[in-house]
Order: sequence, then C-alpha cells, then structure tokens
Amino acid sequence: MPVRTADEAGDERMSIRVSYDEVEATIRRALLRAGLSDEVASECARTHASTSLDGIESHGLNRVPRFIDYVRKGWVDPSATPELVGAHGAVENYDGHLGPGITNARFAMGRAIALAREHGIGCIALRNTTHWMRGGTYAWQAAEAGMMALCWTNTESSMPLWGSAEPSVGNNPICIAVPRSEGPVVLDMALSQYSWGKIGSCRLQGVQLPYPGGFDAQGNLTSDPVTIEETRRILPTGYWKGSGMALALDLVAAALANGKSGSQMDDEGRGSCTGACQVFVALDPYLFGSEEEVQGMVNERIARADAATPLDPDYPVTYPGERTLQTRERNLREGVVVDEMIWQQVCGLAEGTEGSIEDLSAV
Repeated sequence: MPVRTADEAGDERMSIRVSYDEVEATIRRALLRAGLSDEVASECARTHASTSLDGIESHGLNRVPRFIDYVRKGWVDPSATPELVGAHGAVENYDGHLGPGITNARFAMGRAIALAREHGIGCIALRNTTHWMRGGTYAWQAAEAGMMALCWTNTESSMPLWGSAEPSVGNNPICIAVPRSEGPVVLDMALSQYSWGKIGSCRLQGVQLPYPGGFDAQGNLTSDPVTIEETRRILPTGYWKGSGMALALDLVAAALANGKSGSQMDDEGRGSCTGACQVFVALDPYLFGSEEEVQGMVNERIARADAATPLDPDYPVTYPGERTLQTRERNLREGVVVDEMIWQQVCGLAEGTEGSIEDLSAV
C-alpha cells in the first residue's frame, strides 16, 4: 500500500511510496493499453520503473504519460525495430524507424557489447530513434555485462549556446561506465547543469535547485525552476565548455549515424528527441591488463576518492553511481517514491479511465 511522505510545508503535491512491483505492473498495463506488444511493454515498463527505483523520477514514472501521448500522436512507432543500414568491422549503423527509444537503445548497447566481445571494441550509431529516457540505463547495461562504455544522444535545441539568450543546441546527455565488482562507476550527465527533467521534478516538489541552473529574464543566474522553465535559458555545464561540447557531440552523432542534427530536429518541430541520433560504444577493459590488475587499479582509485575529506561530514564524497546503488536498495525496502498526481494519472492510463493526457512533469 502507498505510504504518504508529505513534505514539511504540507504542499498539496504529495509524494507517496509504492512497491517496485506495483509501479512496474501499473506502467506495463498502461503501455499495453497504449498499443505496445507484451514484450515491448514489459521491457519499457521495467526500464521506467527501475529508473524511478534508482531515484530518477523525472525519466521514470514521470515520463510515462508523455511517452504514451507520443505513441498516440504517431511520433513513436511501438512496433518498429532497428534495421541494419551498414557495417564496417566493429562499427554498425542502424535506423531506429522511430521505435521506442528504450528498446532501440537496449538493442544498440547489446549489439555494441557483442561486437566488443569479438573485436575488443564495438560501436553502434543509431539514427531516427526516439527519447531513450535515462541514458544511464545503457551505461549500467554495459557495466553489468563487464564492459566499459560510452554513449550519448543528440536532442533538439533545449539550451542556449554560450553568448545567446535562446535555445540553440541540445543538452545532449552523455554517459560513461566502468565495471567494478563492488559496484560499477556510472556517470550520467546532461550538458546542462541540470537536465530539464530535474528542473521539472524540483518544480513539482516546490523546491529550489541546489545550485544555479539557469537565467532569469534579466540574465541573472537563478536556482528557481519555475523561472528557468519560463525563460528556457538553462545553464550549460561549465558555461562555454558545456555549450561547445554539446555542439560537438551533436555533430559526431549525426555524422556517424548519417541522421538528423539538433537543428534538423528543430525544423521538424516534433516532440522531445523525436528522430534523434545516438552513439553506443562498448570496450573490453581487459585487453591489455588482467582483470586482477585493472580491478585493483579501479578499486584503489575509488578508495582514494571515497577518502577525500568532505566539506560536510553528513555528506561523504561519493563516486558516480554510488548513491544510485544506495537509493536502489532503500527504495526496494521502503517503496519507490512517486509524485501522487502523476501516479494517479498513470493508474488512470492503466485502467483506461483517464481523460486527455496532461503533461504534469514537463520533462
């Protein structure tokens, strides 16, 4: 049963805890009603639910209504599968045919892993796909298969290039994974200081961002998610550096996949990441060193990072992915934290009792 976890301010937007199994089953029913096959609905539901389980509500449960809306609009083809377009050794190119971003991306990383087992490295360029939800999902997929990985996606323009006040480049999330027996190192980051999903989640919770994440109408840095959503002036990670890297990643993905750049997605004017290009690279970490040697190095480096003196003793320094594992364990015990209104909306989609889909999350 859901357990209320109201915030101290008593805000009407309440969070509740729901068991992981119930979250996954409810999402699956909603996706089946939207016309997805049993296999595709099950894989997408598992990915959405596990994303919320790991504490990334913005790209887990919160994203389900918008995904279903895109299916209804024809922007996602739930029956499409990736088609091989070309191959050169350890590099392959696929057309995603606007299939579900989750199943397309899982396939692509799985194929990169298979190529890496054969060649030491595997690279898949995927074009004409849709939103992959949490990019870290596919980095975790590789790490759990014992592979290092690098993957990224381009998007339509969602943040200003440095020196501009209008959205002119995607925030093009990039993910890196290193396998480790004690818990893999997984970096999952957008090239904006905060993803739009995080900003939307903070707005739903009625809280400020921990650090400035964008600009107000006067060009001043702000931590207010509502203001940032109004101006659309999200802050690039590292200011001009993140801006430049986002543009470079856009070009590499579109060129390698022979697909659409962010500006071409802008011209089409469809939904978030519709027609995107993605790159998935898997690498065998033990090509030139034994597993014992490489894992010993990784563990020593992580131990040194963990030993860094924290600014606040209540918040120890952690490596990328460490808090994810902690959140996952807690939520398995206590239930997944979900926004009550979004949960009710997804339950309505699952039971066929919803009206028109309202995008409550704006992720």
